[in-house]
Amino acid sequence: MTLLRSAATAVGLAALFAAGAASAETVIRLQTHYSPEHPSGQLVAKYVDNVETMSNGEIKFEVFYSSSVVKSPETFDAAATGILDCDMTGGGYQVGKNPAFQFVGDIMGGYATPYQQLSWLYYGGGWDAAQELYNKYNMQLIGWWVYGQESLSSSKPLPGIEALKDWKFRSPPGMETRIFEKLGAKPIVMDFTEIFTALETGIIDGADASGLANNVGLGLYDLVKHATFPGFHSMPSDHLACRKDLWDSLDPHLQRIMLVAMESLALHTAISTEVKNNEAAVMLREKGVTLWSWSEEDLKKFRTVAQETWDEFATTPEAKALVASHRAWMKKLGLVD
Repeated sequence: MTLLRSAATAVGLAALFAAGAASAETVIRLQTHYSPEHPSGQLVAKYVDNVETMSNGEIKFEVFYSSSVVKSPETFDAAATGILDCDMTGGGYQVGKNPAFQFVGDIMGGYATPYQQLSWLYYGGGWDAAQELYNKYNMQLIGWWVYGQESLSSSKPLPGIEALKDWKFRSPPGMETRIFEKLGAKPIVMDFTEIFTALETGIIDGADASGLANNVGLGLYDLVKHATFPGFHSMPSDHLACRKDLWDSLDPHLQRIMLVAMESLALHTAISTEVKNNEAAVMLREKGVTLWSWSEEDLKKFRTVAQETWDEFATTPEAKALVASHRAWMKKLGLVD
């Protein structure tokens, strides 16, 4: 009887512990601008599965793809105010809030590879500098996933920097337009969805859309037969950022799981994109598309103009601190004089 009572007590305690564990489950509402079918959307799903599995179900995600709750630029504020919990878009959407987000969103004319850019975040003082910015808005940066340099697509040859003179192209808003205007180009800000028609009708000569493989998926090279590859001008950082009070409420082991899973996501993003871009390059060359690789002299000219423009955009203390941090790290890596 004593053994039976002990067994019953043990079962009861196990049930209580199980109930406690179940009640401790944290559901995180996360929005991404990618669709579930997009390669990056599939990587979001991989991240979610990794965290849920490694946390043994203590963390569960409710994922909203294709910016289905609020528009992409509104995701950050929706997370900060509790409509959502986490933002998995990119810091570049928040430049209007503070120009410092330019330098955690798309550090144009800076790093040549995702690995260099990630090295600033993890080894170059970037983590603390970025957290100071994010925390100011009740958000915590969990990590970056950087897919690599984007390629310019063009109906005209782009062998070097001189070819930019009077080149009309679709540009996103912000710092990029100013950089390319200084180099003689004629950037036209338009929505991503308008690119194909604008190229087809000759409104623009080319476009800054995405990486080479993504541009193939958009069908751009059915219309134009020139591209820069590897790219050099733009390498956006997608981020995962979560509301600060939510982050602080998580046990340290759950925080560690989310951080390490982001490092895994960053690695898989960079590797898979490099593979796809190189496969796309082989296919495009076979189809007669010319891929232009700029000389080191032209790349240096571009970086010089881009980095001069950084200072024009660094109009807040946070932005100035981030620019100084990037410059110091790039000098250490030998990327700038």
